[in-house]
Amino acid sequence: MVQEAFVAAWSALPTLDDPAAFPGWLRTIVRHHAFRVLRRKQLEAVPLTATDDVPSDDALPDHRLEQRQQAAAALFAIAELPDELREPATLFFVHECSHQDIATFLDLSLMTVNNRLHAARTRLKRRMLTMVSDTLQTHALSDDFANRIGRLIEARGNVVEALFDPTSLPDLLSEFAVSDEAQRRAVVVQVVQRPGGGIVRGVAVAPLDSVPRGATVLSSAGQTKTPVNLDAIGPIVTSLAGQSRKAAAAGKLLETGIKVIDVMCPLIAGGTVAIAGEYRAGTVVVTEEIVRRLSGGTEPVSLFVLAPPPSPDYPPGMTFAEGLKREGYSEGNVGAVQTFFLRSGTAPWTDDQLSALAPLDTVIHLSRERSIAKIYPTVDVLTSRSRLLDENLVSDDHATIASQVRQVLSLLWATDRRSETDADRLALDRARKLQYFLTQPFIVAEPYTKRPGVTVSLAEALCHMPRNSGRAV
Repeated sequence: MVQEAFVAAWSALPTLDDPAAFPGWLRTIVRHHAFRVLRRKQLEAVPLTATDDVPSDDALPDHRLEQRQQAAAALFAIAELPDELREPATLFFVHECSHQDIATFLDLSLMTVNNRLHAARTRLKRRMLTMVSDTLQTHALSDDFANRIGRLIEARGNVVEALFDPTSLPDLLSEFAVSDEAQRRAVVVQVVQRPGGGIVRGVAVAPLDSVPRGATVLSSAGQTKTPVNLDAIGPIVTSLAGQSRKAAAAGKLLETGIKVIDVMCPLIAGGTVAIAGEYRAGTVVVTEEIVRRLSGGTEPVSLFVLAPPPSPDYPPGMTFAEGLKREGYSEGNVGAVQTFFLRSGTAPWTDDQLSALAPLDTVIHLSRERSIAKIYPTVDVLTSRSRLLDENLVSDDHATIASQVRQVLSLLWATDRRSETDADRLALDRARKLQYFLTQPFIVAEPYTKRPGVTVSLAEALCHMPRNSGRAV
């Protein structure tokens, strides 16, 4: 207990503003940890020579039946509590949350928490309290409230890792709150990745460096609607992408077999990719297609998917992860590919917003306008970009063709275009042919289109792109 209290105090020491308050502050931490230890069931130590006389841990059938009956009684008693008492009691008895944790998560005052726990004890009565403490930690409640609790693993600036029950993970693009006891606040974290093993990664709305490891976290069980702060995207990308970004310095092009991406916004081996999707632009489809095409390789790549909130016709009650699973899609963490899901706004992307994604190596902008025109994939080549093209890290032929394609397609998508002359109509006709040349059947869409997915090498795509004449073969 002393060791745990010392580590907790040392970790939280930077949050102590007034040195004169240190004795009471430390006393509170020690008392908190001591209370947790006292409430745990202590194991009895016996000499090794006495092991033959130690009874088996296996309970007798009649004892197991009695335990089940007690557990059922305890669960029933908790379930019968009104909501305002059941939630504080669950946090206190099941997850050993402190009164301050409970106040933070439920947005209550400490006095209110104390009063509600006292009322819960009175209702449960002394005999039932023993059952609750002994049995609820191994039995689920009638609702999922108890399963929404996790523990903080690490906080690095705005990037947070927490551990949950693997069978009750928060959904992608949902939120969980971290209890910052020292500041008496709850910090909201948006879930961006679930890499496995019960680990959940998220982005916090405020830095969490001072919160100690093991702090309590509570899942909101609801989708977030707050867009990610694009002004902070640089540090977030650096922290989440990790060591794989080092390989991107070499500027090696990573082929996907998707013409419009490899030619107009190529990926970098070890690099970072923003997939900036608009409403009904096939964001998840494009993401899964890239994952399937690259996951079998050895070159790492990090995808940052900026997805708008679900449409009104999204099935009620279905989580984002359940939607992926229903379509047969992964969560994007396969082989050399790791994927992070971030919430974007509902409006179309503006030039300023796309410019804020400059810290990423590649930006793939998926346009609703292209979707309406039945251009698939819906990549807007006029607003998508790649560091490989920006810094002339591709062949001269590749750079020239990409520039010509943008020039030709800018005429097609210009809002003030006029087709008054034969030359204008001819130019537009060529632009349309070029735009449709950049379309391509996807592997993930085969069940719906009944057309096999197509892979086109970069060399083949460049060979059939327009040359100086501006015409497509």
